[in-house]
Amino acid sequence: MDSNDEKLGESNAARCDVIKARFQTSYQPRANDHFELNVDIDIPGQGVTAIFGESGSGKTTLLRCIAGLESNVTGRLRVNGELWQDHKICLATHKRSLGYVFQEAYLFEHLTAFGNLQYAIKRSVQPANSDFLEQVINVMGIECNLSQLPEQLSGGERQRVAIARALLTRPKLLLMDEPLASLDTPRKLEILPYLERMRSSFNIPIVYVSHAVDEIVRLADHVVIMQSGKNIAQGDIAQLFSRIDLPLGIGNEVGAILECNIVARDMKWHLMRVAFDGGNLWLPIVDNSDNSTLRVRVLANDVSLTLTPHSDSSILNVLSGQIVEVVNDQAPAMALVRLKVGESYLLARITQKSLQSLSLIKGKSVYIQIKSAAIVR
Repeated sequence: MDSNDEKLGESNAARCDVIKARFQTSYQPRANDHFELNVDIDIPGQGVTAIFGESGSGKTTLLRCIAGLESNVTGRLRVNGELWQDHKICLATHKRSLGYVFQEAYLFEHLTAFGNLQYAIKRSVQPANSDFLEQVINVMGIECNLSQLPEQLSGGERQRVAIARALLTRPKLLLMDEPLASLDTPRKLEILPYLERMRSSFNIPIVYVSHAVDEIVRLADHVVIMQSGKNIAQGDIAQLFSRIDLPLGIGNEVGAILECNIVARDMKWHLMRVAFDGGNLWLPIVDNSDNSTLRVRVLANDVSLTLTPHSDSSILNVLSGQIVEVVNDQAPAMALVRLKVGESYLLARITQKSLQSLSLIKGKSVYIQIKSAAIVR
């Protein structure tokens, strides 16, 4: 094979590393009500893609279309080069190499946790070997639960077994429909680290449906925003969540996401310094399993702006940036300001009075103040 053939092979591989979905369907969920789904997306064939939107926006319907569970659907679906659906063919759900995790665990109640895992292995086209089985059990942290029946498991444990069962079918695509929605906050916080480990441990593309911002921020690489049955925006999570022209419907949770590297830990003050392309931030030390990278979220409510730097302030984090956009907030007294800091973006929610008194307009250079205690993991 010559160099041109090699380049062609690389190009073909790159084109295959994508999930292309086009779906149209409609139904009447209630009397005098009509819902129509009209979606056209190209999403990465690796990592985690979150389908995000308010209730009724079509998130679950889209997931069911991908799974082949919706009837009367027209469209086309290609998963990393494999055609699953078009105008000529429509693979049945059991012929699509996918795993599906629902809001409820739906374990077989008469089988132990290990029995549930064995069921998945038996129905897999490519049965898991002992090494893969051990890896799944370790990543999901269910070693101590294998002999227990579902009724003996907590909600978080049940869901981790359900996720492990889905992984053991060796799917080419994993669909997750609000898998933490039925859990209370402590159980949700307990299971999120396991989902992060799953994302980094297995080379399986995941489509993750949720309306919970905290889940998406921690797990997703790519986001599709749904509204009224249509995909209105999609892209890298950091870029998308720093935009102020999208109806995200998250109110006071609007904020920017930064991908940071941990560069220092100050054990005396229990703080760590993280760096991103726009500067450095101090924040409380978190258990990050000795990883050198960290994703943090800075809420717009926790950002203030000044025209000159202040050295006599309790705020440790002061960055320099430039205003790139200003829009009116939903509350008439407030405005949202989008700021470029290095190659990243931050958002600030300030009063209209401050906006006018400081003459904050597009293109103006400002100093950005962020409390360390305000930075969200």
